[in-house]
Amino acid sequence: MYGFLLLLHVLGASVWVGGHLVLALGVLPGALRERDVAGLLAFESRYEKVGMPALAVQVVTGLWLAWRFLPEPMQWFDASTPIARLILAKLILLGLTVVIALHARLRVIPVLDGRRLPAMAGHVVAVTILSVLFVVVGLSARAGWLA
Repeated sequence: MYGFLLLLHVLGASVWVGGHLVLALGVLPGALRERDVAGLLAFESRYEKVGMPALAVQVVTGLWLAWRFLPEPMQWFDASTPIARLILAKLILLGLTVVIALHARLRVIPVLDGRRLPAMAGHVVAVTILSVLFVVVGLSARAGWLA
């Protein structure tokens, strides 16, 4: 079961991180240069159909994996052990991702135009950095970086 959970978690991460890297490095520069709000929103709309389920898979499998390592959720917030530090770091990254995504969805996207595109770019870059940090933190469990 552990292997299957980990596989789903990594596949979800691949879709989430890969999509954000394509958005930040492939789509966003052209959208900023051309002030192409429609192109950016079109990519976002298409990607959201696979990206959001991938994030949901990561959240569900991540919580399940955390529970397998530390069955008492209160232990997740005790930074005295390496695995608790990893879980806590992932929860913090998730919280930041949710806050930024909600701000973009509720405050930036509804009024997005060419002039406000740099604000959206900031959100895209921030979520992309957080997504890469998710991978770094997750890898650190296997590489022993959080010991």
